[in-house]
Parts: sequence; C-alpha cells; structure tokens
Amino acid sequence: MSRDWEVVIGLEIHTQLATRSKIFSGASTAYGAAPNTQACLVDLGYPGVLPVLNEQVVRMATCFGLAVHAEIARRSVFARKNYFYPDLPKGYQISQYELPIVGRGELFIEDDDGNEKRIGITRAHLEEDAGKSIHEGLDGYSGIDLNRAGTPLLEIVSEPDLRSAKEAVSYMRKIHSIVRYLEISDGNMQEGSFRCDANVSVRPRGQKELGTRAELKNLNSFRFVEKAINFEVERQIEILEDGGTVMQETLLYDSDKDETRPMRSKEEANDYRYFPDPDLLPVEIDDAYIEAVRASLPEMPDAKKLRFMKEYELKIEDAAILTASRALADYFESAALAGGGSAQAVANWVIGDLTGALNKEGLDIERSPVSAAQLAGLVQRIDDNTLSGKLAKEVFDGMWAGEGTADEIIAARGLRQISDSSAIEAVVDRVIQANPTQVAEFRAGKDKLIGFFVGQVMKETGGKANPGVVNKMLLDKLSG
Repeated sequence: MSRDWEVVIGLEIHTQLATRSKIFSGASTAYGAAPNTQACLVDLGYPGVLPVLNEQVVRMATCFGLAVHAEIARRSVFARKNYFYPDLPKGYQISQYELPIVGRGELFIEDDDGNEKRIGITRAHLEEDAGKSIHEGLDGYSGIDLNRAGTPLLEIVSEPDLRSAKEAVSYMRKIHSIVRYLEISDGNMQEGSFRCDANVSVRPRGQKELGTRAELKNLNSFRFVEKAINFEVERQIEILEDGGTVMQETLLYDSDKDETRPMRSKEEANDYRYFPDPDLLPVEIDDAYIEAVRASLPEMPDAKKLRFMKEYELKIEDAAILTASRALADYFESAALAGGGSAQAVANWVIGDLTGALNKEGLDIERSPVSAAQLAGLVQRIDDNTLSGKLAKEVFDGMWAGEGTADEIIAARGLRQISDSSAIEAVVDRVIQANPTQVAEFRAGKDKLIGFFVGQVMKETGGKANPGVVNKMLLDKLSG
C-alpha cells in the first residue's frame, strides 16, 4: 500500500447468542434442522401474534458489556428496522437503534508494530436474525429457509479505529475469544454464529475527514476478513489515484476470485425508517441486576494471561496462546497443577505436540484423547529423567492411541531411560573403540563429530540412554 494513504476500518460483528430458543419466540435455535421446521408463527410474522423477549439474551448482552468495560443501559428500547427482502417475512427486523443495551466500551489489541492499541466499541445491540435464501439445487428457482428467523444476535460495532486488515483480524479474534470465554456464543464461523461486516475507507495521510466507505458484507472467516479488506483497500486507492470517486455501496467478497463486487448501494439509517416496536416494552434493568451478572463473569483472557505469566512464569507469547481459548487455558492449568513439574514444560507440550496432533485430526481441545492428567504424568517423567525427549514423544503417541498413562506405556514398552553412569560408560567405551578414525578427527578439531558419537550411543541403547549423561561422558573421554 502507498505511504500516501491511511486506511480506516470499523467492524460490525454479528454474534449468535447461545440460547436454546429464539429471541422473541419459543422456537428452537438448534443448527442443522430441515428447512422451515424451526420457525413458529411469531417468526413467520403471522397477524395477531406477539413477541416475548427471552430474558437470557439480556443477561448475555450485559455479560459482554461488562467484559469490555462498556456502559450498560438501565433502559433500552427495541425498534423496527423496515426493509423488504424475501427472507424477512414481517417486512421489518426487530433490532435496537437509539437506545441499545450496551453503550461505549473498549478493548486492547496489538497493532502492526506489536504495541498495545485501544479500540473503541461504539455499541452492542440486540436484534433478531433474518431467514436465509437458498439457490443451489433448485433448478433455477430460489428457496427460503426461515429456521434462522428470530435467532438472537448481538451486533458489536467498533469505532473506526482500525488501520489495517491485520489489526481488524486481531480485533475480531479478541471479540471471538471474549464471547467464547463468557459462553454466550459458540463462535462457530462455519455455522454462521460469528460473522462480520467491514466498513472500509482510505484517506490521504494526515487528513482528518474520513473517506467514502464501502461495506463488505457477511465475512465468515478470519482469513477472508483479511483478504477482503486488503483487496478493497487496493481497489479504492487505485480509483482515487486514477482521479475517480469511491462510491458508498455494499459489497460481497468472492473468495474464489479474491475480489469484491457490488451488491447494492449503501443504505443510511433513515432508509430503514426506525421506530420503537409497539409490541415490546422497554427493557429496564437496575444496579442489582448488573452487579449480579458481574459477579458471574469468569476470569477474562487478558487477566488470565497476566496471571499465567506471574504464577507459572510463562513467556508472554506462550501465555497469550494458551489464554486465547478458555478451554485451552483450563487444560493447561489442570495439567500444570496436576504434575508438580515445570509449568513451562507443560506449556511447551500443550502448544507444540498436543496442539499439532489436535490440528492434524481436526479436533478441539475438549475432545483430546490425551487428558490433562495424562500429559502432566508425561512431563513429570521427563523432569525426573525417566524419559528422554525422544522417548517422551513415543510415549505421547501411545497415550494418543489410547494405550494408557505414561507410566503404563513406559512399563509395557520398556522405555525407561538409562541414567546409570556405569551402564552408559560401557557403551561409550565400545563406541569410542569401534571408531578410531572419528576419534582422531574429533581430537584434531572437528568438534561437530560429537553428534556422531552421541548418535552411536543412542542407537546401541535403543534411544534410552540419558542424553545429558552421554554428552558429558563422551566429551570427557574424547578430550582426554
């Protein structure tokens, strides 16, 4: 990107709240049902039916607001957002406009230079989702599935404080982590539970006035958010540098072609003719309600990261990785407390071998075949020199395959590390006697040959010799 331009980005993140029923009806929100089997008369907008607010969505919105240090409205109002679309049977969407439940808040991310940066949150409001248009497999026709109609959403609107696609992804990941920590959303992007619209504009560097923005709709992966924003930034800069004018419009991102294309001209708020919904009373909550919700909040990612660094003496990078997911943080802490060994060693195994195996099998940490207690047992056997690093990996593979605990696998496979110096010395002496040429070369200055000798000893002991003892003994004897 040219240094002459500054990028300005704001995100609107739509988070599906983890309620079992919809925001204004008792219909189920379960994913994957046959089309139009989870839409009741309220969702379908039949005359004479009345919406009833699901109290859980109020609690969940309040949880989020408190987690991002936001203002919680003691009085909020639902409004009708009027527009016509085939998947909106009422002809309006119930949302919040002038008086949302969550007001201004903030969170902190790392900017492109690795520095902490504050991102303002403008508001977070409750609304119902629309249905879904289906075009595939209908022989030229379009179908409407109204199962999602009435599904509760929390729309989280940021200030235009983001200055790059990378920052936008960092902010989005932070929100994703927060809603999952709070357990107010599963954050499943493949199922549409967490998606965002990005408002993107560019302006000459140093100019205070914002440029004309384009809105990128329904981005449902972190990778697509970054790619779509980067493409749109380059598109706008090219238009402006050629003397053109950027149009305010809504765009779709085509991931196959890696490009954006127009969807419609961008609406303004007055196009929707908002007015308070006459069927829903204002939502009024008091300080006692807010404090009760506050008391129920879990330890949040930033606080947990700082505690892990202090209590377990973890490196900041490792603490950040482990606390990005509440489930991963809980797994690490359970293993660290169970083993009595090095917490940093536990962290290394969780971040390295365990996460690698989970990713390879497409599993979440909750479905790990190796429990936290089992991993703690493995690290303990490394710490007490029962296992070398190489043997530990063999034991881990056995635990992953369901062969039992580290101790059970060590006993069954005969993998106990040899640390007895007399037993190792006999092998070292044989290796030195069998390789006089390499001994002479080592003593002539080829220090790297130490790896050859270590390899020969480990080969003869089946990898069971203590590497530290082997290295020291070889150096002593070869130098002598």
